[in-house]
Amino acid sequence: MRKILAIILTLAMFGAVLAGCKKEPETITLKVWGSQEDQAMLQEMIDAFKTAHTDANYVITLGVVSEADAKTKVLEDPAAAADVFQFANDQIVDLVNAGALYEVTRNKADIIAANMEGSIEASTVNDKLYAYPSTADNGYFMYYDKSVFSAEDVKSLDTMLTVADAAGKKVFMDVSNGWYIASFFLGAGGKLTVGEDGKQVCDFNNANGVKAGEAIKAFTAHNAFLAGDDAVLTGGIGTTIAAGVSGTWNAEAISEKLGENYAATKLPEFNMGGTQAQMSSFAGFKLVGVSSQTQAPVAAMELAEWLTNEENQIKRFETRQMGPANINAANSEEVKANVALAALAEQNQHAVSQKEVLGGYWVPAEAFGTAMEAKDYSKTIQEMLDEMVAQIQG
Repeated sequence: MRKILAIILTLAMFGAVLAGCKKEPETITLKVWGSQEDQAMLQEMIDAFKTAHTDANYVITLGVVSEADAKTKVLEDPAAAADVFQFANDQIVDLVNAGALYEVTRNKADIIAANMEGSIEASTVNDKLYAYPSTADNGYFMYYDKSVFSAEDVKSLDTMLTVADAAGKKVFMDVSNGWYIASFFLGAGGKLTVGEDGKQVCDFNNANGVKAGEAIKAFTAHNAFLAGDDAVLTGGIGTTIAAGVSGTWNAEAISEKLGENYAATKLPEFNMGGTQAQMSSFAGFKLVGVSSQTQAPVAAMELAEWLTNEENQIKRFETRQMGPANINAANSEEVKANVALAALAEQNQHAVSQKEVLGGYWVPAEAFGTAMEAKDYSKTIQEMLDEMVAQIQG
């Protein structure tokens, strides 16, 4: 009996020793950046990630940095950047060139297979995947009032201006914004690429570019043209404004204003020196990247993949009407029934990636557009475009 008790006590002591040696879960600290509008949604996604990943004690903090500002904030102090951050795809080349992004090495094949080809192209530099597609809605198209325009009218910019003018209405476009004004130049076959020296190459001042510039001049000179920011469009649509170029972020406000007359479609064709050319656009994607400075690259990649998986891309659509890059999510009936996203999908057939648009493009393009809005014709279009391109390529 004593031997049995001794054995029991020995086993109990051994068990206690093992219990005392049991390894505590590793604490992994991560920082995430996202836009102000996404904070509540991202927190829900992060909480779900922590619940699903019990292998470690995750301490994840969330900060406010918009997709538009991500590159600037990251490059200001890479060591202080978030481990995981959202950014617009036109920033990826500069971020990669600066060595600021960690290459995606986990589940790469699955990520490529799950998302649209264009979104993967936008996330890839030099054949290496550097980001996780999050949305495919960062583009623009034409909203219009069905009580003013027919579906046939909105196929031609000239027709739209004529019809709007006759009705005492306006056609809105923020021409002084380089993102929008590019639709004419890209529609004319213009290219923005990155040269072997890493600098911007732009041909917007060639013969077709001049024709596009003349079309912009004619558009902004028309009585039915109106420029401004988003507030001008959303405030005037349905009253003074009959149509306007914008993106999905204004869908709710415009839909409320137009009611049963709410409609959207691809951008129209424009008159390019006597022939009709389809206005193009930038196909913009929102991406999630991992900082090259992260101290926990595996965990950071797992979190980035989680934030952009099919379930969370659907959550983005349901919460903020963001168009999914995930193929399965984009093919859902709910997404297909969305008027704005359907118009964007139609326009994306004529869009080009803005991946190779470097930071030096925006200010010169804005200056040209501002001059057009101000009807400043002190120089010829050729002279103005020559100056613009020289500055872009500078």
